[in-house]
Amino acid sequence: MLWLFYPETLLLLLPALILAGYASYKVKVTYAKYLQVPTRHRITAAQAAEEILARAGVTGVRIERTSRPLGDHYDPRTKTLRLSAPGSPSVAAVGVAAHEAGHAIQHAQGYAPLALRSAVVPVASFGSQLAFPLFFIGLLFRADFLLNAGIILFSAAVLFIVITLPVEFNASRRAVAALKGSGLVTQEELGAVKEVLTAAALTYVAAAAMAIMQLLSMLLLANRRR
Repeated sequence: MLWLFYPETLLLLLPALILAGYASYKVKVTYAKYLQVPTRHRITAAQAAEEILARAGVTGVRIERTSRPLGDHYDPRTKTLRLSAPGSPSVAAVGVAAHEAGHAIQHAQGYAPLALRSAVVPVASFGSQLAFPLFFIGLLFRADFLLNAGIILFSAAVLFIVITLPVEFNASRRAVAALKGSGLVTQEELGAVKEVLTAAALTYVAAAAMAIMQLLSMLLLANRRR
């Protein structure tokens, strides 16, 4: 992290750090709260996802358990929806499952931002691993080429994170609409689902803010060193 070597960048990154800390706290507390609240119809998270996918005409999606807490995700490469609590009938588990089903529907329908994010993944992954080492070496040896390479590679990672925002927001909107249209949850429970998904969305906003501020810090430090 930049502030470990250049403490002056901390002032630039501090607001994003605070937001990230709050977002992490908020999603954990909100999810834990509604994980204890069962839906009236007692439908499990896996059943809710299956129902939503069936209503959307999406087939061939496997549903598996993941051992990672809050590690729920949809893998478009294998068409696999992984849930941390597939057997739970809680509002939180059902809401998150509906969100991930939203991603599967995006994939099936060729949702452009999801396709773009998937295309950026290899470059973003490569860039996030090499960006900072190259950048720090460039700062140390005043090597403009390495500075620029680090900035460009990290920019790809930032692009991935920014593209993630509309993808996640859209999946949540699809989830709420699907749950409402199917009658899987009551109106009161739908409000709780929205609360869970809003808290989760805040973590993506915080990640985007942090990445953008880090990129800005890199640009400022590179300009100063030059």
